[in-house]
Amino acid sequence: MEDWRHGGFGLYIHWPFCTSKCPYCDFNSHVAANIDQKRWLSAYLSEIDRTAALTPGRVLNTVFFGGGTPSLMDPEVVAAILERVRAAWTPANDFEVTLEANPGSVEAGRFRAYAEGGVNRLSMGVQALNDVDLRRLGRMHSVADARRAFDIARAAFGRVSFDLIYARQDQTLDQWKAELREALAMAVDHFSLYQLTIEDGTVFGARAAAGHLHGLPDDEAASDMYLITQDICDEAGLPAYEVSNHARPGSESRHNQVYWRYGDYAGIGPGAHGRLTLSGRRWAIEAPRAPGDWLARVEKEGSGDGPREPLNGSDQASEFLLMGLRLTEGIDPARFAALAGRPLDAGVLSRLEEIGMIERSTTRLAASRAGRPVLNAILRELLA
Repeated sequence: MEDWRHGGFGLYIHWPFCTSKCPYCDFNSHVAANIDQKRWLSAYLSEIDRTAALTPGRVLNTVFFGGGTPSLMDPEVVAAILERVRAAWTPANDFEVTLEANPGSVEAGRFRAYAEGGVNRLSMGVQALNDVDLRRLGRMHSVADARRAFDIARAAFGRVSFDLIYARQDQTLDQWKAELREALAMAVDHFSLYQLTIEDGTVFGARAAAGHLHGLPDDEAASDMYLITQDICDEAGLPAYEVSNHARPGSESRHNQVYWRYGDYAGIGPGAHGRLTLSGRRWAIEAPRAPGDWLARVEKEGSGDGPREPLNGSDQASEFLLMGLRLTEGIDPARFAALAGRPLDAGVLSRLEEIGMIERSTTRLAASRAGRPVLNAILRELLA
């Protein structure tokens, strides 16, 4: 059995446009006044056909529309893409189709049309339940907008995910606890809860470098926020199944599990990444980031992909470990050994187990509850 089948097969579609650029965002997103959506649809359909020809006979587990702000796509465009996807591959019985959305009133009015077009899961970028912090984060919606959009989404979709950012400027532990409990009271079944990170190349990055980004919690306070998040979500029945993701049992993101379980996934759109096994060899694929370059490449050359890079067994084993140990379920160490051609170092494993950083059996290796906050350090030890 080819290794990717352990994780399944997913499709990621990147919509690169936003109404504005958030100051913390380092994603491949762009502000554009005019977008020819019919032209973009034609390019997406062409890429779906090309990718399907490379991966014939596969069952497709998931589709994820990411961005950017995919809820700015015309519902007719999303429906046409999904119609072509279903013709190109066999959808799984539990086929999951996620679309990321911002909770502005214009996007919320589209939710029912997206559901009718085949989207069955919405991922909503709320980010904060505090209007002052929403403005600081550069968000265009208010808390009232978010609540209204969430209610509409719950009526339209069987599954709705909810994103929040913590460790924000001047945020205290008590404020975060109250905000998280407020969000839980909205009957959410999936949370993505991210610590605010300051990235190079962003507005926040430039402000921080100039000494003008004030009030960020120190490392200890941010760690306390992470730990209390685990306790509150556990009590509410939404345990962590991944470092930054919590869900009621059965509501986990199947698409992201394709990544974390190191399945195959195709990426379509500017800057989209892929991992595809073709003729028995696994390849890393990345599309050009600039929307105009990607669109021209599809239209003139018939492919939006950049050069493929082959992944040897050691590369795959490292990626498998980096992704798989983010999951609470962990990994099968025998799968690592099969990819790497060697087992993980027994001495390192014993030392990490003795100090309580990992838990293991003959068929499972996972970071412990104490180990998950320092996962990067564990990974460095295992990959040394």
